[in-house]
Amino acid sequence: MRYLPLTDQDRRQMLATIGAASIDDFYEDVPVSARLSGAIEGLPSHQGELAVERHLSGLASRNRTADDGPFFLGGGAYRHHVPASVDMIIQRSEFLTTYTPYQPEIAQGTLQTLFEFQTQVAAMTAMDVANASMYDGSTACAEAAVMACRVTRRKKVIMSGGVHPHYAAATRLLCEAQGIEVIQLPPAIDGELDLIESVNDDTACVIGQSPNFFGTITDLSPVSEAAHANKALMVSVFTEAVSLGLVTPPGEMGADIAVGEGQSIGGALNYGGPYVGLFACKDKLVRQMPGRLCGETVDADGQRGFVLTLSTREQHIRRDKATSNICTNSGLCALAFTAHMSLLGGVGLEHLARLNHEVACDLADALGAIEGVEILTPRFFNEFAYRIPKSAGPVLEKLLAKGVVAGVQACRLLPGQGLDDVMITSATECNTPDDIAAYAAALKECLS
Repeated sequence: MRYLPLTDQDRRQMLATIGAASIDDFYEDVPVSARLSGAIEGLPSHQGELAVERHLSGLASRNRTADDGPFFLGGGAYRHHVPASVDMIIQRSEFLTTYTPYQPEIAQGTLQTLFEFQTQVAAMTAMDVANASMYDGSTACAEAAVMACRVTRRKKVIMSGGVHPHYAAATRLLCEAQGIEVIQLPPAIDGELDLIESVNDDTACVIGQSPNFFGTITDLSPVSEAAHANKALMVSVFTEAVSLGLVTPPGEMGADIAVGEGQSIGGALNYGGPYVGLFACKDKLVRQMPGRLCGETVDADGQRGFVLTLSTREQHIRRDKATSNICTNSGLCALAFTAHMSLLGGVGLEHLARLNHEVACDLADALGAIEGVEILTPRFFNEFAYRIPKSAGPVLEKLLAKGVVAGVQACRLLPGQGLDDVMITSATECNTPDDIAAYAAALKECLS
């Protein structure tokens, strides 16, 4: 068989070699009550490859993709156009099949790609240095909080109410496991500056987000000043990397650490992953930065070359000296990011960002003109929150039945906060005027 090449004789020889009478001997430590006594009810018996392919194709056809109609979902994952050349590049065998570039003499292409990725991320965030990627934006945020505690030798983290709930949950999980206190302010559409009143002299860092979960853009400079006045660090979060082409980057707002999600550039939605976490910081903090760092050097002949410069993770050094338990990076997604950014360039990124903002403004104008709709986000990039005179959940279902994927009900991610009537919607360069018109017409009908 294609996937089970061993014969019964092969298995008997293997069992004899290790001294086992049967495969059942492997499970003698598992209580009998926890073992299956027969086939799993409802699970079909094995089938041929063709039959399985047909069955899975039928299941896949029931999914609705972002290309099947008007699509306005955001909330941390965004639909953008990815040039076909990006997929062509990342599917080249020398990139697709490579692993960690431990041997620089045979991994110069991979190392240079990661070096360029770091350069792009540092430039976009206006920070001194960036690492070779993290798992995703939420784990990057969590790692930033733990890093800040190592740097300041304090054990309290303050998060704004505008930090994406998934990022906040990941941060609490990692911090609480290490005895770090995490205080999150109540959800607020325009409350990033509330961090100023919360920071004190036992705070390790404050974490703010711009644009935040509700889409609000905030100048975090006053928050950075308040943090630094109390010898704390400022962590700036973003979930929409394209916004960095237009809004003030974290470094220019005084952030010590900038973290976020890079899926918007080079990455499709992919039903939730894999994505790529971006992590950048000031130069003085580089040795506390998690993950790994690629650096530029010269070889014995004076030729330019690339190596792993810092790899302060537990695979490389003693566990108690490691800055992170993350044991790899999102190399292929980082390559896609780098390929897409190389095609865009700085001017292209700014143009793309402006286009996103213009489309979002058109959407806000169209929805805001509907009776009963209140646009809540005062300053936005390509995502905003709005209130309707009904519970948002049933309205979203009705809109979906009309072929419009309209957004996210705020209370789905922030339950118990009185946000049942608030919807969060996003528009990108992929949304056409016809999409916006269809959204507005369907919403108006649902609210009438």
